[in-house]
Amino acid sequence: MKTALVTGGNKGIGYAVCAGLAEKGFRVFLGSRDAGRGQQACARLQKAGHKQVEWLPLDVASADSIQGAATQLASLTDHLDALVNNAGVYLDEKADALTVSTQVILDTLNTNTVGPLLVARAVLPLLKKAGHAQIVNVSSGMGQLTDMNGGSVAYRMSKSALNAVTRILSAELSAFHIGVNSGCPGWVKTDMGGSGATRSVEQGAYTIVWL
Repeated sequence: MKTALVTGGNKGIGYAVCAGLAEKGFRVFLGSRDAGRGQQACARLQKAGHKQVEWLPLDVASADSIQGAATQLASLTDHLDALVNNAGVYLDEKADALTVSTQVILDTLNTNTVGPLLVARAVLPLLKKAGHAQIVNVSSGMGQLTDMNGGSVAYRMSKSALNAVTRILSAELSAFHIGVNSGCPGWVKTDMGGSGATRSVEQGAYTIVWL
């Protein structure tokens, strides 16, 4: 059975990605830092018929949590076919580069950029064992340099840097037959995107699942 780890899988796009991968026959490890929300999300997916979804405690902003999750994952499976780095924060929606706090910038980079890199490094032994694994980083058009604008400097920086991480890992992991891609889900109706967004979570998850 193919296996996948999805970070931030308890809600929104991550939840839809878990459902989409389960529908394709994957055994899905739903990473979530909140035990209650993670277990509830798994219960909903299992009730919908996706019995092969299970919760994995994982806070991508904590190096200790990442290492603990990797150790637990290695005890549950001997390989990992897909890693979806979905967990992310948007803490500076209404701030500009001249006023946003340093802590908000650092917290955003730690979760949105450093976290995905550390998760990929932690589970790399399992990805190598899959033969032809995939890493998918959930990015954003707001990090696209050719379309860069003002505002949300922490979020924009973190996603631009995540795209750089994607390119670097793609080059460094190609020898192990591990594909690395970034995907933009678009403006999606989530807690982050808001009710005015134009896309459903299923539409946002589609390309991520395809990758």
